[in-house]
Amino acid sequence: MKSTRSAEKVIPKKSKGRLRENIEAILIAVVLALFIRTFVVQAFKIPSGSMKDTLLIGDHILVSKFIYGVKIPFAQATIIPISNPKRGDIVVFRYPEDLKKDFIKRVVGIGGDMIEIKNKKVYVNKKLMNADFIKHTDPHIFPGQFSQRDNFGPVTVPKNALFVMGDNRDNSHDSRFWGFVDLKEVKGKAFMIYWSWNKERFGVRWSRLGDILH
Repeated sequence: MKSTRSAEKVIPKKSKGRLRENIEAILIAVVLALFIRTFVVQAFKIPSGSMKDTLLIGDHILVSKFIYGVKIPFAQATIIPISNPKRGDIVVFRYPEDLKKDFIKRVVGIGGDMIEIKNKKVYVNKKLMNADFIKHTDPHIFPGQFSQRDNFGPVTVPKNALFVMGDNRDNSHDSRFWGFVDLKEVKGKAFMIYWSWNKERFGVRWSRLGDILH
């Protein structure tokens, strides 16, 4: 009888131990996931065509959050600086006119740079910017007094700020229209497409999966 009672006492202890182990494993997984999302890497989905053809609507990307430094969550204060965004980086940042929204654009100018746009051509420090990723879809050129899309500046980028533009230059709401991005509002650098869904054709864009962004 003693052995039977002891056996009956052991069974609930084992069950309780397994339950505790499962709870601990779940909690560790949740904490680890939150840590990775907050400090290491975060996934974003592309909702618009402002970065065509580099990024398409339906692309899902990974953004490195530590490449520019470690920030205090929700405070946007960098506690361990590592580097600053460079010209050509594709960055995710909080939209200056609505900090609840995240935007993605390419860095065209950094602090101290002079930016000027003449008939769609972008000049950085008086040097013409040429790149394969630049896309124009509208042949019309708007004079500066009507729109800043095709003729803009010159302006000098303030210290600790960025001038950003979409690769799809004729269809991008960017620094030409709402100004500079404060460095503290930058969330990270986009570096890879991990998934891409073509809503119009209802299918996966297999050729884009794993593409490294430049």
